[in-house]
Amino acid sequence: MSQDHHEVLIVGGGSAGISVAARLLAEPTPPDVAIVEPATVHYYQPLWTLVGGGVFDRQASARPMASVMPSGATWIQDAVEAFDPANNAVTLSSGRTLTYDQLVVAPGIQLDFGKIEGLAGNVGKHGICSNYSYETVGSTWDNIRALKKGKAVFTFPATPIKCAGAPQKIMWLAEHHFERTGVRKDVEVHYFVPGGAIFGIPKYARALQKLADDRGVIMHFNKNLVAVRPDKREAVFAATDGKASETIAYDMIHVTPPQSAPDFVKRSPLANADGWVDVDMYTTQHVKYPNVFSLGDASSLPCSKTGAAIRKQAPVTAANLMAFRAGKKPAESYDGYASCPLVTGHGRLILAEFGYGGKIMETFPFDQAQERYSMYALKAYGLPQLYWHGMLKGRV
Repeated sequence: MSQDHHEVLIVGGGSAGISVAARLLAEPTPPDVAIVEPATVHYYQPLWTLVGGGVFDRQASARPMASVMPSGATWIQDAVEAFDPANNAVTLSSGRTLTYDQLVVAPGIQLDFGKIEGLAGNVGKHGICSNYSYETVGSTWDNIRALKKGKAVFTFPATPIKCAGAPQKIMWLAEHHFERTGVRKDVEVHYFVPGGAIFGIPKYARALQKLADDRGVIMHFNKNLVAVRPDKREAVFAATDGKASETIAYDMIHVTPPQSAPDFVKRSPLANADGWVDVDMYTTQHVKYPNVFSLGDASSLPCSKTGAAIRKQAPVTAANLMAFRAGKKPAESYDGYASCPLVTGHGRLILAEFGYGGKIMETFPFDQAQERYSMYALKAYGLPQLYWHGMLKGRV
């Protein structure tokens, strides 16, 4: 077989791509699998909330990419430039062309820091921080522990993002730190969201809003960050409901950047009108090209973009791809399950679990909308082990 042709070509060496590859290679008669991934380091990104909150060092979230590549997979350390699904081909940044029998598109999500005026080059400076990259996550804890008085601002953008709970998780950790260190009375905590509720699932929104009321978090609904003025330490928010914009002075601001599908996905024939890989919401199979599948953050699956969602999507994708290879119709179905471990402070967590249509899909026999240490311990210590030793191995 040509080194430029593979039975299954997977774009992306993140949680989705690695998990699907591991499952395919564990089949009794596995296909030839290649993974296109330019990065040399694999990150367990859910840990970055706790890194930003001062609980873990960022190094705990990183492992060499080579260490998570499934045995038997061919790693092509390059980036995708373009898709040509009509010819079952992918062009790489190096100019090389690869062909495939089946394609899995799982490159993750793109961080669009540049879409906020004044932000580029200023994260980590002027009181601006963000948990959303390995390079910047350390600046969050630096800002939180340095703040003794003033305004701490936390933002949520008006785009889909990975882990819709993450923007407020760091807010709760910061608020709790201010309380524990005796400066809470001198620090205003502000949370800006583009919608009309603190969270998208009503059961958990009610619990979280009560926490905000009880803990004096100042909520700003229907507001989207559009600019920062680093020298003045000001943030400008446009109104998403047609009302007046708002400018607020800050002493520290945690920015969750706008996010989108990677540019090479958006401009491809695989994308829908919003730029996401256009797949069936249940089978993860492309609506136009049946030998193409997509899961994870770059897909059009109308669910929360979380690692827990990928854990449920990966077995569906692998099974339906193998069915396609055997000339059968997809038999497995994804129900939209996603989990959001909402850290609400040090040692406190609300475990939100839900599926399509906002259906509550809780795992444990108690009300998960209540804060619990046990759920925090699961997030901090249990889930990372499940990820490295289970999910990436195709076992869970």
